[in-house]
Amino acid sequence: MTTYELPPLPYEYDALEPHISEQVLTWHHDTHHQGYVDGWNAAERTLAENRDSGDVDSSPGAIRDVTHNGSGHILHDLFWQNMSPGGGDKPTGSLAERIEADFGSYDAWKAEFEAAAGAAGGWALLVYDSVSNRLRNVVVDKHDQGALWGSHPILALDVWEHSYYYDYGPDRGDFVDAFFAVVDWDEPTRRYESATERFE
Repeated sequence: MTTYELPPLPYEYDALEPHISEQVLTWHHDTHHQGYVDGWNAAERTLAENRDSGDVDSSPGAIRDVTHNGSGHILHDLFWQNMSPGGGDKPTGSLAERIEADFGSYDAWKAEFEAAAGAAGGWALLVYDSVSNRLRNVVVDKHDQGALWGSHPILALDVWEHSYYYDYGPDRGDFVDAFFAVVDWDEPTRRYESATERFE
């Protein structure tokens, strides 16, 4: 059985200040993200034990825990990689061209993404939709409600309250602005190019 582990942040805990505080990154990564890793491992253990015993009464709940905690782990890992102390620029190259083609302009994409972030009960995602072969913004509640089958996350923004309340109180919009001040487009571009190489 695979055991999942919490990867370290790709930068120091204070690296994104003043936009995201050291305290928030510490809590968010070491407590919240760790909790999803632990929850995924626990759910997998339950499923393995149930398969061995033949008693599957608790399996539906464990399956739900896999999708919730597994998605939480995957999206948090992407969220950390989306940011860096040297971020804050706009995308360039192939991803920038595709955003303009699919949304009309970077500003049009960003306005729609920010609206998604304001409405989400979990995450705003830019995804590559491999069915329609285009980029889309997606509103995801919790970690796994509202996901589009066949889509591949390109950019992830966590808008659970634990992401911003300590730094910004109820002003989620200020946190979204702070996110764009540290977005590093290298990882989203890599993920976009990987998806298009596979599906186009």
